[in-house]
Amino acid sequence: MASTTKTIHSPSPMPYHRYRDVYSRVSVPLADEDRTWPTRRLTTAPLWVPVDLRDGNQALAEPMDPVRKRRFFELMVSIGYKEIEVGYPSASQTDYDFVRLIADTDIAPDDVTIVVFTPARRDLIERTIAAIQGITNPVVIHMYTATAPLWRDLVLGRDRADLKDLILSGGWDVLNLAGDMDNVRFEFSPEVFNQTEPDYVLDLCDSMTQLWDASSDRPVILNLPATVEIASPNVYADQIEYMSRNLARRDNVILSVHPHNDRGTGVACAELAVLAGAERVEGCIFGNGERTGNVDIATLALNLHAQGIDPEVDFSDIDRIRSTVEYCTRMEVHPRHPYVGDLVHTAFSGTHQDAIRKGFIEHRARAARDGQPEDQADWHIPYLPIDPADIGRNYDAVIRVNSQSGKGGIAYLLSEDYGVELPRRLQIDLAAHVQRHTDDTGVEVTADHLWEIFASEYLSPVDGRIGVVGYQTGDDAASPDGATTTIQLRIDDEESTHTVTGCGPVEALVTALAEVGVTVEVIGLSQTSVTAGSGSDALTLLEFRSGGKDGKNGKNGKDTVSPAQWVAGRDSSVLAASMNAVVAAANKVV
Repeated sequence: MASTTKTIHSPSPMPYHRYRDVYSRVSVPLADEDRTWPTRRLTTAPLWVPVDLRDGNQALAEPMDPVRKRRFFELMVSIGYKEIEVGYPSASQTDYDFVRLIADTDIAPDDVTIVVFTPARRDLIERTIAAIQGITNPVVIHMYTATAPLWRDLVLGRDRADLKDLILSGGWDVLNLAGDMDNVRFEFSPEVFNQTEPDYVLDLCDSMTQLWDASSDRPVILNLPATVEIASPNVYADQIEYMSRNLARRDNVILSVHPHNDRGTGVACAELAVLAGAERVEGCIFGNGERTGNVDIATLALNLHAQGIDPEVDFSDIDRIRSTVEYCTRMEVHPRHPYVGDLVHTAFSGTHQDAIRKGFIEHRARAARDGQPEDQADWHIPYLPIDPADIGRNYDAVIRVNSQSGKGGIAYLLSEDYGVELPRRLQIDLAAHVQRHTDDTGVEVTADHLWEIFASEYLSPVDGRIGVVGYQTGDDAASPDGATTTIQLRIDDEESTHTVTGCGPVEALVTALAEVGVTVEVIGLSQTSVTAGSGSDALTLLEFRSGGKDGKNGKNGKDTVSPAQWVAGRDSSVLAASMNAVVAAANKVV
């Protein structure tokens, strides 16, 4: 009887016992049969609200100065964002002055809504409303207070009733000071919503929409943050669906979410929250923010793009956007960051490269068959979820060669940069030479390096022992097909002339070489071209054997056949390139 073994896992030395299960800290308000979000599908983009100038800015080691703030704001306008949180005017003079800059200049287009942020405290609300005086754009006053039990007990020192009074008092102050401003709407965030009791946060939100008289012409934004992400995204989705289904004035509410990324699932939280009823998403372009950051709204938008959904923002020049964000935040974007990183469209792995190369070949063929431009044809290429060209990238970085690469990547680079199409067996042969080079050097190989390796291994040396001094083709009445070729060979310092009839020039050269004792057995010959540089040359790729046996004993004591080898010949003339290839083979033989 066969025995079975069971793997026994040793306990982790990390003190995991210090932490409680998430379900003991978070109430999941929906039963399994109640939730509907798992069967929904994303079909449209939510309202996007970048908070880089407030939430992202307060997370920087060096907060943005006025020049950087303005440049970032103008970037967001150019991308197409229509609602932008511009600052926390009661927190710093820099933020206050930037809001005043918007009031005093025309840097904000008329259709862009300006959002300002304030705690529920009268003096700070007054300072915030003073900052927005004179702004003619639509304005949202965003008031927040932490509501979760740990924050109530430890930070604020208030019970549920006391905290509700504080929040309503702040809401009254906002209404009394700004309620008569026709261009102003209101937003409330129960900070740490995701760790707040569902019944309590629902009561707070309903009280605020009643106080601010949420209506169809003046809807209230209720923003429900996962301020510190502690549960899996499905829990957040349940919480959002519960709120969406139970809010008293749901039709007059814009339901918003503000996920952070402490567990690395901020993007998933946002996407599931939208399925659960959220209509608006706050986050940062490329995900800057406290701790591990706010949700990355560039990734969210491009995820929609990759599903054929209009993201309603423009990332078609993503490298310009990245360079501006890096300048303003003084932080570099990681090379593996989704969509924008330097390496996100790059394959080093040989299997990936081969699949991508074949995908490009089929994509171009399909576009040609359908009579479509390549940039309009449906996109189905392995390992590339979107066309890099959609976001302003070219294909130079799609395949790069190092020690992990294979024949597909090598063939792709030579094809793209030099126009050279290699037969499969030559791809395999060249890959072995490249592998030795990368193993020895440990560095990446560019297309130029690949061409240098190719030329060194396969192109005929100009100072080889064998050369063709000249050749001439013509007709011979005595020959059945009338073809004759006269070839003048040089071997070392000796020259000889050979006339061959009944065949073409390449076969004639092979025959002439055999007459001087150099046997070249041609297995296959293919033509391509070299298009790099100012001109285009013909390139002949020749597979051959040295002829006869290689002198090694094989099975039954018989000599084995010489192994196949590859050479190449290059010239502006196709015929001359082929003759050069045969000469290269002859030099390898001798």
